[in-house]
Amino acid sequence: MTRMRQTIRSSLLLLAGSIPLVAGNAQEPERRSSEVGRALITRDVLAAVSDGLAWLASQQSEDGYWTQDVGFKLNSSYRITAPDSPHVGVTALALMSFLAGGHLPGRGQYGHVVERGLDYVLSRVGENGYITDAGTRMYSHAFATLFLAEIYGMTNRGDVRRALQDSVNIIVDSQNAEGGWRYKPFARESDMSITVCQVVALRSARNVGITVSARTIKDAENYVLDSAVSSNAPDRRGRFAYSINDGGAFRYQKEEHSRTTFPLTAAGVTTLHAAGLYDHRVLNEAFEFMNAQMAPFNAEFRDHYFFFYGHYYAVQAYYTAGGRSFVRYYRTMRKILLDMQQSDGRWVCNTGPGDAFATAVSTLILQIPLQFLPIFQR
Repeated sequence: MTRMRQTIRSSLLLLAGSIPLVAGNAQEPERRSSEVGRALITRDVLAAVSDGLAWLASQQSEDGYWTQDVGFKLNSSYRITAPDSPHVGVTALALMSFLAGGHLPGRGQYGHVVERGLDYVLSRVGENGYITDAGTRMYSHAFATLFLAEIYGMTNRGDVRRALQDSVNIIVDSQNAEGGWRYKPFARESDMSITVCQVVALRSARNVGITVSARTIKDAENYVLDSAVSSNAPDRRGRFAYSINDGGAFRYQKEEHSRTTFPLTAAGVTTLHAAGLYDHRVLNEAFEFMNAQMAPFNAEFRDHYFFFYGHYYAVQAYYTAGGRSFVRYYRTMRKILLDMQQSDGRWVCNTGPGDAFATAVSTLILQIPLQFLPIFQR
């Protein structure tokens, strides 16, 4: 195992050194962006990612999936519906982390891991396009759709395109009158945490040539904007201790009494970015809210599902914003995540699906500056 990890670390160092720099003054911002990305990926990060991917690979089943506790968030806890079961969403996130390191199906150190995982995800696409196993819901469907889109963009495989088209179709068809999505297909209600997953998946699919109606994206954008808390709104306390309703935040649902949090605000920003909205007053206020709330949020939810889910979207929000904002965010999270990693390479999630989920998200966050995933390329 030690020799294998040393090989992986060497591969990651080569990958980090091969990030293309665009020549010419006309592309100077892109060149500087690549240089900053390389500078952020330190040897400690490469070692942590190497150990994290090695641990993930050791946990994959022969059938390609990762087992975790299938369930759903309930207030600040996690209700388990199928313990230690094949988890489509966690499997997709784990596979995304391997893709983020430059590993492709059948190619490279972890080619077999990605190939097995892809076969599993394709096997779980139902006749109606819904991707599920052991009762997983629309969260997992969206993560799996995103994974298929990223794979298709890298491989151009026909079987992946067909499955991707079907999975996109059910997302589009399930959008409700509010413009959002909920836990199951064709639900009447919406919430921010489900909506962001669907829109990011649709954005990735559209990037690789899958047709997505502009109306679908616009309705989702309007839903998110309607969920923003105006800076002129009176300050209100939410239902839970970690909820602070004030200007710049995004609500869980559109109703005024609905809670606001750091993860929900990160999800709102990421949804708007995925919809193509990059310059809006609510975005500036949202980043102010996130900057103010990140430290207390991290302190309270360090090994909780909320922490990993929240930063899965926060890193996307800050990365798309770019500049010093992203550098500050990444340096902060780099230190936190390196401190949290266990000696065997994993990250711990005591409340939520489990450690494979935490490790997949943590390694994804750390690898964002490598820019191998199409969805995370500027």
